[in-house]
Amino acid sequence: MADLIDGKAFAAKIRAEVKEDSDKLISQKQVDPCLAVVLVGENPASKVYVGQKTKMAAECNIKTKDFKLEASTDQETLLKLIDELNNDSSVHGILVQLPLPKQIDERKVIDAIVVEKDVDGFHAINAGRLSIGGDMLKKAFIPCTPLGSLLLLKDHVEDLKGKSAVVIGRSNIVGKPMSQLLIEESCTVTVVHSKTKEIEKVCSQADIIVAAIGRAEMIDSKWLKDGAVVIDVGINRISIKKEDGSEGSKIVGDVDFESASEKASKITPVPG
Repeated sequence: MADLIDGKAFAAKIRAEVKEDSDKLISQKQVDPCLAVVLVGENPASKVYVGQKTKMAAECNIKTKDFKLEASTDQETLLKLIDELNNDSSVHGILVQLPLPKQIDERKVIDAIVVEKDVDGFHAINAGRLSIGGDMLKKAFIPCTPLGSLLLLKDHVEDLKGKSAVVIGRSNIVGKPMSQLLIEESCTVTVVHSKTKEIEKVCSQADIIVAAIGRAEMIDSKWLKDGAVVIDVGINRISIKKEDGSEGSKIVGDVDFESASEKASKITPVPG
């Protein structure tokens, strides 16, 4: 049975470290760290994410400025707000929650944020710095999910050099930056996706699996090499029958946890 990788405990440790840094900025530099969070529309998942980010920021002694805009907001109005935040010296980071309503061009919005305040790391320049690697990484904001996944791996795998890693999913938010971070750690990296032929066979040769494909419990033990380390990034809500016969739901990952745990050496639970 696989050992559990406790993401919640590790996250709490990181938040404590971030709070120390924030406290030093406030006491030694007289700088009050401030994050602007922009939410457009009423997407239920986005509202939850924004609420969590605001809560975590407060825990880290980082102020937040929340901007909630109607779903009908046009692109020009949103870009004007971003320009104001870019020029507001009291705001140090800007986070525009995705996805945006279909009348707004996400790429134009992301690239309107000044690079120095692009805390999500989605701006083309930050993405480019990550791709180049080396000293450029010191200047880059790195997307939080792949960076968190890498930190978990480094905390549980003694040496990543030369390890075979498969990233399942090729999104700009997780898959692509995750592959670049693993390359920087000298892993041999393969990215697979919905069009990959013999995808199970490719995955079954990997020492490390990072699953970020957005399909509930898609990856089971047949996909895994004995002793693989599995990081499950997926968050999917599925319908279930409760014991009393009523309909309910639960959160699961992209990995079939019970099945994969029989073959993996270490695995992240979802939630957690």
